[in-house]
Amino acid sequence: MQNAEMAKKRYQGEINDKARSTQKLIKAVGTVIKSKGYTGLSATNIAKAAGLSRRLITIYFDSVDDLIETYVRGQDYWMAAAGDAGNLIADNKGENTQEILNTLLQNQLDYFYGNSEMQKIILWEISKKTKIMYEVCEDRERLGSKFFELSDIELKDKNIDLRAVAGLLVAGIYYMVLHAKSTDTLFCEIDINTSEGMKRIKNAISMILENTYNC
Repeated sequence: MQNAEMAKKRYQGEINDKARSTQKLIKAVGTVIKSKGYTGLSATNIAKAAGLSRRLITIYFDSVDDLIETYVRGQDYWMAAAGDAGNLIADNKGENTQEILNTLLQNQLDYFYGNSEMQKIILWEISKKTKIMYEVCEDRERLGSKFFELSDIELKDKNIDLRAVAGLLVAGIYYMVLHAKSTDTLFCEIDINTSEGMKRIKNAISMILENTYNC
């Protein structure tokens, strides 16, 4: 009986050690992304950030890429960036989608500006073609598709290419934030590192959507 209990404790300990080590490795991916960017995502750097042997990566995951994908997929950046707009999309029946898109873009601007990790992810997306980033982009597109299904209902009798407008606005948000975070220069004489500059961009987003929906 005693031997059985000791074996059980040892077995549970191995499971717990694996779970703890797995979570440490997954968390370490985010640490490396923040400090070194995607180019620093090597087995050595991840293991060092986790305080574990790099050998555990191939024991607990199929590969380094599998570990990285596990981390990135667990973050759900796009729903986090959507904020309360995600709930607005879920409850909407194809009416007042201008408000949803405005909320979505404003939230995305705030979230992206304040999240250095997501900034590195976007840089990764536009710098290197990988299976991981392809799937992350697909996740983002699925969220967008839910919104556009609703806007198509509302705008069915109008000749408005809302996808093109939204694409330009999202791209502008990404670029202005990345520019502001990496340089000390203005962009079109605007500094979004200041509250005044950020307010001007948010007002411009609202104005563009207002004009688009009412054209």
